[in-house]
Amino acid sequence: MHEMSAVSRIITRAAAAALLAAGPGLAAQSPADPGGIWRTEDNRARIRIEPCGSRPGQVCGYLVWMEDGLDPKGRPLRDLRNPDPARRSQALLGEQLLAGAVRPSDGRIAGRIYDAESGKSYDVTLWRDADSLKVEGCVLAIFCATQTWSRVKDALPGQLVGATGAANGPRPEQVRARPPVPGQK
Repeated sequence: MHEMSAVSRIITRAAAAALLAAGPGLAAQSPADPGGIWRTEDNRARIRIEPCGSRPGQVCGYLVWMEDGLDPKGRPLRDLRNPDPARRSQALLGEQLLAGAVRPSDGRIAGRIYDAESGKSYDVTLWRDADSLKVEGCVLAIFCATQTWSRVKDALPGQLVGATGAANGPRPEQVRARPPVPGQK
C-alpha cells in the first residue's frame, strides 16, 4: 500500500508540491475537452491543461499555483527530487507535470504525470465529468487512485496567468513529452 499512497500523493498534490479566467488557447473545444485551470481535490494546487504547443492531439498540464509555494526561508520551492540533477534547482511553480498525453479510442486522455514530491512519473488517465475532471493515477497499472478536480475561473495571488513560455506563464519542457503515437497527428 506504500505505492498506493505515492499515487494518491501525486494526484493530491497535483503531481507536485512537490495537473482565473481561461487564458489564450484554453477555451474548451467540447464538453469532453480537459482544457482549462483545475483545482486539485485537496485545494493545494492548480493545474492548467492545454494543447501541447506544436503537437496537435497531445495535451500538457502545468502547475500554475500552489498553496505552499515557498520553503521555510521564503524562497520558491525547487524540484529537489528530480531524477536529473541539473534540474533540481528549477522552481516547481510553472513546471510541466503532464506532457504529451494523447486521447486513445475511448475518448479519455492517457499519458504520464510527474510527481515532484517523489521525483517519479506515473501513468495517468483524465476524463471530463460535467464541470469536473477525473484524474486517475496508477502504479504498475494495478494500484490506482482517482480524484476529482474542479474547474476554476478566478486567479489567486501568485498564480501564473501568462501564456505558456511567456513571462508569468508556465515553462514548456520537451523532455517529459511522450513520442507521438504512430498514426496520430
